[in-house]
Amino acid sequence: MNVGEFAADALARMSERLISGLDGLTVEQQCYRPDPEANSIAWLTWHVTRVQDHHMAHMEGRDQIWADEGWNDKFGMSADLEDHGYGHTPEQVAGVVPATATLLAEYQAAVARRTETYLRGLSESALEEVIDRSWDPPVTRGVRLTSVVNETAQHVGQVSYVRGLVERRG
Repeated sequence: MNVGEFAADALARMSERLISGLDGLTVEQQCYRPDPEANSIAWLTWHVTRVQDHHMAHMEGRDQIWADEGWNDKFGMSADLEDHGYGHTPEQVAGVVPATATLLAEYQAAVARRTETYLRGLSESALEEVIDRSWDPPVTRGVRLTSVVNETAQHVGQVSYVRGLVERRG
């Protein structure tokens, strides 16, 4: 197994876990927040999917599917490609309300498919390529991929935790 296959497998497993964390929840349950400052399952899922869409599209040199495939319209949200949740206020977190109970899982699955296809074709040497010089030190493809894996793992765990709270609420 090469590093691209490893990353594809890791992210595919996290995507499956994220999607299963949404399974059977109503929109109201997905939007539950333990307190007014907390993130909901809906926001966490939307955010981690937007970050993956944003970062992977940049690595591929392609458009994000958020706007390119009209996901922003399906969510009734802005097509702003830089809006992926960093710095959101509690009011913005509360504003992430999917139109249907399956919409977040559908967007996550679409991003996951595209990510897996890209990563399975990724060469070891491509990981060393600098793709973002706006940071010091400049960011390589490998460093950006590590960020995606880390961000995804963190938020999948948070979704599982909040789901437990939702289920105990009844």
